[in-house]
Amino acid sequence: MKFSVLIAHYNNSALFRDCYDSLLLQTYKNWEAVILDDASSKEEKEQIKAIIAGDNRFKFFENEKNSGVGVTKSKLIELATGEICGFVDPDDAILPTAIESAMNVFQQKKNVVLSYSRFMACDKNLKPLAPFKSAMQVRNNDPYFFNYPIQISHFVNFRKEVYEQTAKMNTSLKISEDQDLYLKLYEKGDVYFIDETNYLYRTHAGGISQNDNKGKSYEYFAQVVFNTMKRRNLKSINGKKVPETYTDQKEIFALLEYQNKPLHRIKKKIFITLQKLFR
Repeated sequence: MKFSVLIAHYNNSALFRDCYDSLLLQTYKNWEAVILDDASSKEEKEQIKAIIAGDNRFKFFENEKNSGVGVTKSKLIELATGEICGFVDPDDAILPTAIESAMNVFQQKKNVVLSYSRFMACDKNLKPLAPFKSAMQVRNNDPYFFNYPIQISHFVNFRKEVYEQTAKMNTSLKISEDQDLYLKLYEKGDVYFIDETNYLYRTHAGGISQNDNKGKSYEYFAQVVFNTMKRRNLKSINGKKVPETYTDQKEIFALLEYQNKPLHRIKKKIFITLQKLFR
């Protein structure tokens, strides 16, 4: 099975070297790296091309005009030739066994449509700061699962053939397009948590969902959750009516407040334990 590393690039060549080097160190050898540039400057594109020159595992494509992350990631999946796909941001990196760990899951567990692990938050120089502790196995086949609070996060990988069965990437989203994708895939089969830290997430001023963009990120995520509720034809959640139309993030997240309460968390852990025992 081939693994396709999908890289949406926009003016990030100065930080791409770490990403590139991490791919060269992968213990799983049957992979390709598909890079789609979203109309970066000429200098930026040339720097990326210079880094990957001479290695035919790296494939470079360009958008004719700046189209945004939703469009770019959608095209990346179309361009992928691997059975399994996973996004890596050009300013981040993955650990040497990251792809191998994911491929072991997909080869051994045919019912799994998406796998994920844990990321390490790093400084601007990719020096580790702290692991993302909320990552854990989630309950499968739960119509009220919305990944809120976030548990499915980097390093996420999925079967391309299953993606083709969904409504696919929402190209209108500028943030939370990944959460939208995860929830659509969740509806098609089991998701599996790999209890390893396999992704290095760089925190810096240019991060799309960091700093000044955090408020926008919550707003987009709320829209993703609302669309998921509608797609699943949910009329009410924990006794509260799902609104007919989207208004704001507060109304949507208020419907999910019960999921943070101790009793709900205990029940969730019991269900997850039972799933592990009987699957």
